[in-house]
Amino acid sequence: MTPEEHALWLETGRLLFAGPIAFELGVADMAQLPHADVPEIALAGRSNVGKSSLINAITGRLKLARASTEPGRTRELNFFRVGDTLRLVDLPGYGYAKASKADSAKWMALTRDYLRGRPPLKRVLMLIDARHGVKPYDTDVMEALDKAAVTYQLVLTKADKVKPTEAEALVTATQAAIAKRPAAHPEVIATSSETGLGIEQLRAEIAALA
Repeated sequence: MTPEEHALWLETGRLLFAGPIAFELGVADMAQLPHADVPEIALAGRSNVGKSSLINAITGRLKLARASTEPGRTRELNFFRVGDTLRLVDLPGYGYAKASKADSAKWMALTRDYLRGRPPLKRVLMLIDARHGVKPYDTDVMEALDKAAVTYQLVLTKADKVKPTEAEALVTATQAAIAKRPAAHPEVIATSSETGLGIEQLRAEIAALA
């Protein structure tokens, strides 16, 4: 990609999220899904990985997605409409030990059904806390996405909480670890919702899919 093409790529991402964006609806049952009229990008990750904060950073809205310090607060599929072009979908966090088995099973079944049967879903952004790296729960989800042939891309969150050299090493190690996974996008992006690291690149990636 030439410098001019890279600049245009980033600008396309900026423009996508400069327009109207709003929370559309929360879905607790597959029958409630909105009409499949635009591409969708879903965000998945362990509870408290920073999904809501990342959505706010990507969209440039401080309170679009309600961030919480309480793990497991997102218990529905939350849809955010980006103009007439795209939806972002905030999936329930997984690996929350304090949730009841019945609740966890219900959330995971809803998420699984959505991922397997949603035609406009273009990619899952799978969030990994840069301080902890890929954990067994993450590996289980990646294996499920591989089997379902759902394309996913790993995004490191909270990269400002580790040294830059550690973040770079984690990106390299993570890319190597997913190299042979059939549904994994090869590029891993390190981000920080606080400093803005990687946000422009992530916007551009999403815009290209839209």
